[in-house]
Amino acid sequence: MCRWAAYRGTPIPLEQIVSAPGHSLVEQSQQASEAKTAINGDGFGIAWYSEHPEPGLYRDVLPAWSDCNLKSLVRQIRSPLFLAHVRASTGGATNRDNCHPFVHGKWSFMHNGQIAGFDDIRRPMEAALSDRLYRERQGSTDSELLFLLALEFGLESDPGGAFARAIRFTLAQSARAGIKELVRFTAAFSDGETLYAIRYATDAHAPTLYSAPMCADQGHCLVSEPFHDADAKWHEIPAGSFVTLKVGGITSARFCPLQAAPLDIAASA
Repeated sequence: MCRWAAYRGTPIPLEQIVSAPGHSLVEQSQQASEAKTAINGDGFGIAWYSEHPEPGLYRDVLPAWSDCNLKSLVRQIRSPLFLAHVRASTGGATNRDNCHPFVHGKWSFMHNGQIAGFDDIRRPMEAALSDRLYRERQGSTDSELLFLLALEFGLESDPGGAFARAIRFTLAQSARAGIKELVRFTAAFSDGETLYAIRYATDAHAPTLYSAPMCADQGHCLVSEPFHDADAKWHEIPAGSFVTLKVGGITSARFCPLQAAPLDIAASA
């Protein structure tokens, strides 16, 4: 399972989240404490917002601890909103196109989790994409495909609903294929203004998610596992949560994709 961290607040150097704290994201890439695998060395990436609506993006296949440029970049780049990810692959080759975050226009997305039997349902999932979004697919991961499906299902106007529809559609394909219906999904995504996060699983093992105010309460951090920071007051986000982080603070609502009405999608018929 992967590890990730996201921040929304007053502009700070990325290193305050990525590399500087005790048990920072870089340290978690070598020794995660709340994941099935302690090592997350199958690449890393950062998406950050600054002067333009579209995020900057830096990804590589090297482990985060061994990239000679990362330490310098995160020390120099300041941003009010950014996403950072270290990858432990559950499927898909180790290449840049499969490294998180993924971006499309102003949107950025990263994910920790899995879809059971993904190879058996990948084709009908991809068939649900419009030609425009299908051409945007660069890698082979379930994460990128879920992101593109959310864009297809209305991410621009209804972020929580779009991912609920994407997950529901995925489970419908599993049921149709006669394979285990299992999605574990803890993700962060943003349009450059608002930071969103979801913690959800169809079983009792949703990947972890924590939140804490940062920088004298002028910002807020969402992480897979807490940093070793005596000043941070970490709070575990319950499974089945949709988190919204805006300028005014953080809110949380229930996330229950299976309670919505069935999708009317030609590809699922």
